[in-house]
Amino acid sequence: MSLFKNKKLRSYFFLLIFITGLIFLFFNNQGVIKYLKLKNEVKEINTKIEEVENENKRLEGEIDSLERKVPAKIERTAREKHDMLREGEEVIKVQEE
Repeated sequence: MSLFKNKKLRSYFFLLIFITGLIFLFFNNQGVIKYLKLKNEVKEINTKIEEVENENKRLEGEIDSLERKVPAKIERTAREKHDMLREGEEVIKVQEE
């Protein structure tokens, strides 16, 4: 073990071990960089889940009002989604420039 008697060489050796450990810690399959990427993906997925849940609530409300046969809701749905008109009504289309 005469290699470790020289203080400078010993310091370089431990510095090399330390740097190698840091590189392994950051760049392996379970490393910090991978963790941060996965954390960001989880955040994006949770945002999408929240958007879908809000859309589901809106659609459930729409279904409920249609099931209860709310006349205003039925008429609105018929006009918007099925382009239906009352008798005597005309469609006026406006083109934007």
